[in-house]
Formats: sequence, C-alpha cells, structure tokens
Amino acid sequence: MAKTGLINEIYEAAAAIDFGRKGFATKGKAEEGRTSYEAGITQALSAFKEASNQRFAATADPHTIILAEYTFLSQEKEFCAEIDKEALSSLTTAIQGFDDAFLALEVVEDKMLYQGAEKTHPHKKENRYKGFPKDSFHIACGSHLTRINNALKVQGIDPLEKELFRQRRNNLTTAQNSYLEKQKIAMEQNNQNPHV
Repeated sequence: MAKTGLINEIYEAAAAIDFGRKGFATKGKAEEGRTSYEAGITQALSAFKEASNQRFAATADPHTIILAEYTFLSQEKEFCAEIDKEALSSLTTAIQGFDDAFLALEVVEDKMLYQGAEKTHPHKKENRYKGFPKDSFHIACGSHLTRINNALKVQGIDPLEKELFRQRRNNLTTAQNSYLEKQKIAMEQNNQNPHV
C-alpha cells in the first residue's frame, strides 16, 4: 500500500472510531456506534500492520511507521473535545515529538549532516539507545511507548483496542530498531572519514 493510501486508511479508521465512541454515549445509537467502533479499530489495526509490514525490523521503513502514528494522533487530536485538556496536552506533546523525529530522520539519512552526532550527544547510558545517540527520534518513540504502555494498563479497555495499542507499540519498537540501523550506517561512514 502506498503511503497516501495508508494515510487515507488511518484517517477513515480514526473517524470511524470517533463516530463509534460518540455513538456509545448517544441514546439509541449504541449498536451503530459499536459497529463503527469495531470497524474503525479493525481498519486501523490493518493499516498499522501494513505500515510495519517487513520481515526484519532493520529493513522496515521508520518514516512510514511514524507517519502512520503521527496521522492517527493528529486525527485523535482533531476529534478530541476542547474540555479534555489532559488528552489534548498529551496528544500535542506526542505530535510535537514526532515533528522532531521526522527532522532527525532527515538528518540521519544525510551522512554529511549526521557526522557530528556522536560528538554532540553525551555518552552516559541515559543519553544512548543501544549505544548510539538518543536523538529526537528515539526520544519521541520512547515517550510515546510510555503513553501506549500506560493506556494498556487502563482497566476495562476494549480487548480489540488493546490489540491496536499492542500493534502500535510493536511498530514503534520496529521503527526505533530500523532507525538504529540508519544510525549505524551513518556513523560507520563517518568513522571511516579521517576528517571527522
């Protein structure tokens, strides 16, 4: 599936989920709401699986994976009630983190730009991801993984929605590992350059 088709699937899924949730709360619309909610979750789950549809994590496209997550979060924010300040704040923070992650992805793919990364990130363990600089890509994924793990702990969450959260969690881990491979490649080339 092309990225445009994937984004459209996620938009439609998020809209169906939102319509379903609102239907639950409307007298006489619970059944219609449940049907829409389940269809949206199923569509979203399929799209997120497609986003990371690679046999090996190292070859998955981290851009596609975070684009899928970014799109879903943006739609959730769009549908979020203005009075739900906590959810709006959390979604805004996550979206901003992924804005930074996209920039980090551009830089790591440009070997010349990435040359100074090793020199600009502290070597303390908390500033590293598997030994490599924990830049904004890793920070965005790590922070969002925490949000997802917290959501999975909520009692009474629908099992179908839990499955979607687990898929999104797996995608973020896959994205980080794939991004790590890009870091390795960029840094190996940088280490071969005697002028770095």
